[in-house]
Amino acid sequence: MIDKISSIATLVAAVGCGLVAGVMLAFSVSVLPGLASLPVPDAIAAMQRSNAAILNPLFLTLFVGTALTCSLATVLAITTEGGRSTWVGAGAALYVVGCFVVTVAFNVPLNDALAAVDPASPSGADMWQSFTSNWTRWNTVRIISSTAACAVLILGQGRSALG
Repeated sequence: MIDKISSIATLVAAVGCGLVAGVMLAFSVSVLPGLASLPVPDAIAAMQRSNAAILNPLFLTLFVGTALTCSLATVLAITTEGGRSTWVGAGAALYVVGCFVVTVAFNVPLNDALAAVDPASPSGADMWQSFTSNWTRWNTVRIISSTAACAVLILGQGRSALG
């Protein structure tokens, strides 16, 4: 029974990592390039609104729930063994450290600093330039980490299925 629960937790964690990777990728390939086509004050205001809008129950459940499910999947994989605990633990670590911790430690402080600036001010224009390069750099880390986490969790699950 615990093997089935472990497999389900790993599958849910992998899907969550993939969905989060998609959200992060959408920001890098569409939102930020779209904002780059706007006048700086409008781009800042739009990003401020986007940052506020993403803090909704659906995204927060997905983002935090994936971290929790990754952790649960790791604990269950360790208790059931089956040769996949290393894979599941590695996938979980990729997501928790490379996406969740990076978000809290780097992207959120950048978002908070941007939220505090007046979009039409000279300091806003200065901040926007550094914001976009720094935010995108850390977002790329999140994309790579959550995508890799998804793949590693799937490999771990496959290893379990193959015996």
